[in-house]
Amino acid sequence: MSPHHPLPARTAVVAVTLLFLRFAAPLGAQTPRDTVALPEVTVTATRYPVPPDSLAATLTVLHGDELRAEGIRFVGDALRQVPGVQVVQGGGFGATTSLFVRGGESDYVKVLIDGMPVNDPGGAYDFGSLTTDNVERIEILRGPASVLYGSDAITGVVQIITRHGAGQPQLDASAEAGTYGTVRWEGAARGGSDDLGWSASLSRFTTDGIYAFNNHYRNTVASAQLHARPGPSTQATLSVRYNDGQYNFPTDFTGAPTDSNQFNTERATTLSLNLAQAFTPALRAELLLGRNETTRGYDDTLPPGQGPNAFSLSTAAIQRNLVDARLVYAGLRRTTLLGGVAFDDEQEQDFSLSDGAFGPSSGSFTANRHNWGFYGQATAQPDPRIQIIAGGRVDDNQRFGTFWTYRVAALGFVTSSTRLRASAGKGFKEPAFFDTFSTSPFARGNPDLRPERSTSFEGGVEQDLLRGSVTLSVTGFAQRFRDLIQYSGVPLTPNGPNYFNIAAANSSGIEAGATLRHLGPVEAGAFYTWVHSNVTDAGFDTGADATFVEGQRLIRRPTHSFTLRTAVRPLPRIQLGTVVNYVGSRDDLLFGTISTSRVTLPSYTTVDLSGRVMLLAEGHRLPGFAIQARIANIFDKNYEQVAGYLSPGRTVTVGISSGIR
Repeated sequence: MSPHHPLPARTAVVAVTLLFLRFAAPLGAQTPRDTVALPEVTVTATRYPVPPDSLAATLTVLHGDELRAEGIRFVGDALRQVPGVQVVQGGGFGATTSLFVRGGESDYVKVLIDGMPVNDPGGAYDFGSLTTDNVERIEILRGPASVLYGSDAITGVVQIITRHGAGQPQLDASAEAGTYGTVRWEGAARGGSDDLGWSASLSRFTTDGIYAFNNHYRNTVASAQLHARPGPSTQATLSVRYNDGQYNFPTDFTGAPTDSNQFNTERATTLSLNLAQAFTPALRAELLLGRNETTRGYDDTLPPGQGPNAFSLSTAAIQRNLVDARLVYAGLRRTTLLGGVAFDDEQEQDFSLSDGAFGPSSGSFTANRHNWGFYGQATAQPDPRIQIIAGGRVDDNQRFGTFWTYRVAALGFVTSSTRLRASAGKGFKEPAFFDTFSTSPFARGNPDLRPERSTSFEGGVEQDLLRGSVTLSVTGFAQRFRDLIQYSGVPLTPNGPNYFNIAAANSSGIEAGATLRHLGPVEAGAFYTWVHSNVTDAGFDTGADATFVEGQRLIRRPTHSFTLRTAVRPLPRIQLGTVVNYVGSRDDLLFGTISTSRVTLPSYTTVDLSGRVMLLAEGHRLPGFAIQARIANIFDKNYEQVAGYLSPGRTVTVGISSGIR
């Protein structure tokens, strides 16, 4: 399909911004300010605020204050508590951390920070350095969401929402230390009013790592948000998040600790500006302007005089610019209409250079592409007990042309405490830049690649008991993944590409859970997930030890998993927590120097304990003081998340925190 050439990214940003401001200014005073305190709302599943119990979608919300009180510092560790989600970390702190949702690939989840995508183009995202600093909440949407978010949202969306500052200024400081030489400190502040509020934090994490040598990890994170209401019906929110990390690792491709000097670096900056304008009580416009820059490096060069003159270097610089404008109209009886247009500009520069046992080699490419997305969604209530959602989207990509997606869903209230949900939808993921543009002699990109695609179905029931203190839920899902991009070591034509759309797989399962809220001093949740994944087309792969084996499970997806989480407040100033994670057996590939073998990793169970004691409560201009501790993997379970790579053993962390307002 011939490429398309819409307006450049900068022109689109300027045009949409001027258009928005041109119409927003004269209509800004038509809607009075809402002064009513609102209940908890979510935004990821619909793109506008709604209560979480009125969604025709499967959504889990994790609250930042609760995670930090439990000593959970990384988002990947928090996501282990979510049903249908499998987190896999290939080593200790800072190692590559992947997310598998409902049996899908690790690049099938869109990751957002305040609405701005932070995935690499093509879906990949490493959760290894994403922390819970200054996080208000994390919303995890499971199921296809390409209608609202375009590429990469095949099996779900994870959105990080930055803390919203309001009220009297509050300063917080904390420090902790523990096993593996771990040291962490953080300073945070927030305050303001409805008209002008702010929050900010700065933290640093360092550790010696879980291996005996060359496993240091450091990470510095800065986050801030500023929100303003310049008029009764106008809102603006600016947020920024920056992280700078370095991960030293001694392991080679087999997982053996052999290298004393190699390391990875990553530096990422995410900016988002969210503008909202109410034209009338029923019509609201929203505009998101966002930018994400990520620079990664790999270095395996021995210092002069310490060994043979062998080296390996690589860098990757990725940039994404997003403009997303939408209208929300609620002027029809029991109906809300959403329509929008999004422009996504993506750029990547890759460079690699090495000289080793196989001689010198190098590779590089510079590429860009842009995508226009046009989407619409209608939410209707033909009866107060029934909600129906229907949406569609067309994406016009510079490289692969157009792609259509849809989603239909229904929510029914059998009683005020019984909810039934059902949905069907289609998702897609654009090819990664390397798969499309690589110039390496052993991995040539294919410019004719099509998007990977999925068709998904789900249905579920939720039952509230004891006036909402207990919620029971069961959800079943089925997914088909097609046109999976696969590497072929032997090109089909001389000097031809090595990547093709060929493999296929299915994934189905059940998520069951029970949640207890505000039941005396106890809150708890128990969640079980059963996933059956199955390769239906192995493509180029042959043999029993291949990545795709027809009729076998997808690698690193357990069939059974279970999580039990409890939080108890025996006294107002004391909080105790427990998290039990069971991960069933799963298939993986064990890489060797001569051959690769398919193995079954055994199941494992980890138990984490946490406690927090407020020794001195905060008073007016008087600091509060608390001590907290966390013991992860208390029974020192020896297990592997990735074949051949260690996982942290028993990890004890003790810290103090103080706050003043």
